[in-house]
Order: sequence, then structure tokens, then C-alpha cells
Amino acid sequence: MTTPLDKIRNFSIIAHIDHGKSTLADRLIQRTGGLSDREMSAQVLDNMEIEKERGITIKAQTVRLDYKASDGETYTLNLMDTPGHVDFAYEVSRSLAACEGALLVVDAAQGVEAQTLANVYQSIEHDHEIVPVINKIDLPAAEPDKVKAEIEDIIGLPADDAVLASAKSGIGIDDILESIVKRIPAPKGDAAAPLKAMLVDSWYDPYLGVVILVRVIDGVLKKGQQIKFMQAGTQHLVDRVGCFRPKIEQLGELGPGEVGFITAQIKEVSQTAVGDTITDAKKPAAEALPGFKEVQPVVFCGLFPVDANDFEKLRDSLYKLRLNDASFSFEMETSAALGFGFRCGFLGLLHLEIIQERLTREYDLDLITTAPSVVYHINLAHNQGVQELHNPADMPDAMKIASVEEPWIEATIYVPDEHLGSILKLCQDRRGIQKNLTYVSGRAQITYELPLNEVVFDFYDRLKSISRGYASFDYHQIGYREGDLVKMNVLVNNEPVDALSMIVHRSQAESRGRHMCERLKDLIPRHMFKVPIQAAIGGKVIARETIAALRKDVTAKCYGGDATRKRKLLEKQKEGKKRMREYGSVQIPQEAFIAALRMGDEG
Repeated sequence: MTTPLDKIRNFSIIAHIDHGKSTLADRLIQRTGGLSDREMSAQVLDNMEIEKERGITIKAQTVRLDYKASDGETYTLNLMDTPGHVDFAYEVSRSLAACEGALLVVDAAQGVEAQTLANVYQSIEHDHEIVPVINKIDLPAAEPDKVKAEIEDIIGLPADDAVLASAKSGIGIDDILESIVKRIPAPKGDAAAPLKAMLVDSWYDPYLGVVILVRVIDGVLKKGQQIKFMQAGTQHLVDRVGCFRPKIEQLGELGPGEVGFITAQIKEVSQTAVGDTITDAKKPAAEALPGFKEVQPVVFCGLFPVDANDFEKLRDSLYKLRLNDASFSFEMETSAALGFGFRCGFLGLLHLEIIQERLTREYDLDLITTAPSVVYHINLAHNQGVQELHNPADMPDAMKIASVEEPWIEATIYVPDEHLGSILKLCQDRRGIQKNLTYVSGRAQITYELPLNEVVFDFYDRLKSISRGYASFDYHQIGYREGDLVKMNVLVNNEPVDALSMIVHRSQAESRGRHMCERLKDLIPRHMFKVPIQAAIGGKVIARETIAALRKDVTAKCYGGDATRKRKLLEKQKEGKKRMREYGSVQIPQEAFIAALRMGDEG
């Protein structure tokens, strides 16, 4: 039996990282009796160990709660717990499209931050009713009135009726639940119309296959129904329908406005694209739901096993991860320096870090990661077309290139006043173009256009360290622009090391090259002969360091006698060194690669 539309409330929680979103979800589940105290754990909707440890949400989760309101009626509340990080912005947009309202959670001590803004604007675009919740009011540093003023000034939402709460100590949870029932509108939908449901998310379960999270807009989704994915064009038979409370509960059907899950014997997550429209195969809907887009990787890097024997293990691990996360891609590549590995594409830097950490932790792999790079568009000379470049090592010869285009982003940065100067300098150094600078209650809001290439390197770490962790940062892509970009090769003993080649802007090539040569000079051990380390663009060397040779004291056995005896021995040694340098190979230890590619504190 489906729930009447006027008794359903679908809402999501939007907040900046670490403003208490998952803790609030825990309290709502506890208060409505979703789980008993004994079954409860902190951040109950964050399933992965890495999510709990870092305090971030990576996969969107959903839970159905029954709440008896003050008017005596029982309401079904569907809570969507969304990721807060910019890398997962598309997942957030689909989760928001499945709701009618949102709880805007703002930390009473920290105020409005960049990511809060990005997600709030998405929510406003979906015409949501937004309920502001000021969380952590029991902290000594809490300033709820100041935060209310910020919400009104920055976002433009009336905050005089904002709910004051503390998710940790359980203050204001009942007020939040009442606000959800009273202020968030009920969903609309027609049970008699052809089935139309949105695919909100999907993940792989070893027992059930792919589990698909759906929000039904029109029609009814039943067990045993033949369904069709409108964007993918595939058909499947539904073998299980249910919802999470947060434990799995099986249902006969899902009606309009309801959120739940289905399984249909699908083996791979890549077949279920987030945002796709699910309809009845026999009586399909006239048109798909709007807003669907293919998720494209933004950042690419090479992953290589430290031990070459782990290659098969790495391949199997990537396939297993791919089962659960269709948004990253990988293909095999070889490197003269690092052996066999994979070129992987990610949604952003956090996504890269999470996949890398999961490979290390869950699959016990030791990995070397090459420097992250973005997708460049290369316009070939003589109208030979456009080539997409994921790997700097594949860059065509300079003679064949007409121009190179790189992706640009628009970044919004919030920072306390005292750190403004150093942040502006950082953006300026990274070829940024300042668009806007405004002040809101003692904090600066800066809008910059920046090349994504400069951001993927270590921009976020630098931003956090120079602002002592207070700056918050959010971005979206704004397209491709032409730039004076060149490929910089690193040569060790006159041999190019492909894993260290990178694409840089010509104006910064020299400083990057010098920095890389200095790093390698410290990292590569000394040999019996002199080892030159060079950074070069084409045939032109732009930076050089030399590792001095180790010397054996060949004159130690000469006691007294003529000086010519010593000179003769030294000449012989010199000849030997010369020959050695011609035929000797330089061993670059793995640690040197790892340290050189982790380009840490760039000046």
C-alpha cells in the first residue's frame, strides 16, 4: 500500500564539510525510532571506514522515517544524506532533484562557507523550500545571531525563524522535525500516469547485485515489472522493491512521491547512470526527466604498483572498485621508469585521494601516483582536428600543434580578513583573474577565474595552510581557453623520465623545472660517476643540477715516490669514470619518484 502524497515529505540536508550533517541525520533516525539506541553508531549513514574517519560523506544515502507530528498525524519522511564536497556536485544535484525541500545546516561558530553556498544555490534552482538550521549552538564560540545575519546577507534567505539546534546533544531535534512537516511541501504525482522515476544513485552489493536508489515521480513501481532505462536504452526485470529504515525493508510497490530502492539482476554499476529516467517497458513515459548528464572525469593521473608483481592485483582491485563507483575510469599504460600501471580519471582531487586510499587500505597495495593532470584540447596544425590529451607523455610534437586549450574554473573563496593578502597572492601566482571581492560580516568573499591545471596540483593544501584552515573553497568549470602551454621533460643522465614529464605554462616552466631538479638532486643517491639532471622544453634545457660522483681514493696505496705515480692513477680513474658514465645506468629509487611527484611546498 503506497503512502498518500500529503503525508510524504522528501528532504535533503545541505551543509559545508564538518558542519554536523551526518550527526543530525543520526539524531533524526534515533528520534523517530529508526534504530534503537543499541543499534545506533556515530554517522550511521556513512558506511565506508574512510567516511567515518575523515568525517565526510562520499556516497549519498537515504532513509525512510515515520514521524508522529503534533497534529496527531503520522508522516513519512524521506531523508537524503548528500555528499558535501565539490567533486560530487552532480550527485548532489540529482539528490536535490528528488526532494521538495532542504535543511540548510550552518555551524553556529563558523558561519556560512563556500560549499554551503554552492549547494544552497542548487537547491534554490530546484524551487526548494529551505529550512535554515543553526547547529552546534552549545559551543562556547557559538554566535547564532551573527550566523542568522550571515544567512540573510549572503544567501538572501529569511533566517528569523531558523531552528536553533545541537545535533550532538540532541537540542532542537523536535523543532526540526516539526519544521519539516509544516514548511516543506508534499510531493506531487499521478499514480495513474505511465511510470516515471529518477535514478538517484546506485551501488554494488555482493549479494543483491546493483542496488538502485529511485524517486518515483508518476506511476507505480512494482516487483516483477519490466522496466526500461530511457538514457541507457536497456530493459530489466525488477526482482526486489524496498526502502531503508535504515535497515532494509521489502515492499510490494513504490508510489508517486516515494523514495526507495529496487534491484533488477544488474551486474555492473556502469549500466545505471545517475539521473537516468526509469519507465515501464510496455507503457513508457513520453519523455525523460530533464537534467541528465554524463559524468566526465576531470583529473587524470597514473597509478603504478611499487612492486611490479602486484600489477594483476591492482587490476583486480580497480575492477572491484569500479563495481561500486562508475564515475572513475581507467585504462592500462606503460612507463619506461615505472613499468606497467593504469591511467585513471577522477571527478576531482578528493575523489582521486579517496580511490587511492581505498586501494591502499582495502586491497593492501603500495602505489606510486604520477602528478595529476587535467584534460587538454590540442588543436592540431593544418586543420587536422582536435585531440584530447590525458597524459603529458602523449603530447604530439610541437610542430604539429596549432594551439593548446586548458580547462578553467570559477572559484569562490571565503576567508577571514587577516589572511586576504596571502590568498590574493596565491591566486595571482596561479595565473588567476580576479572577478569579485566583497565583504560579509568580517569575512571576504573572493571570486576568481583560475586554470584547473594550477588548482589540481597543491592549491587546496596551500590555501588551507596560509589561511590556518579558515578559508573555504568551492568551484565549477567554465569551459576551455587557449594558453601558452608546453611539455616539460625531465632528463636524468640524458635519458628522459616519462613519469616526471608534465604540461606547464611557459611563464612558470623555469621555476617548476628548477624546483624539480633540486628535488631530484636531493633524492637520487650518488653514483660512481657524475649524474646531470635537466629539465627541458623540446631541445632547450631550462634548468640543470649535477649530482657529484662518489670517489674511490686510488692514491691511498702510494707511499712516497714521485708525484707522477699518483697522477697516472688519477688519469686512469678519470678515463674509467668517463667510460662508466657512457655505459652506466642511473638507478632512481621508488622513494625518489614518490617524493618528486608529491611536489609539496612550491614557492
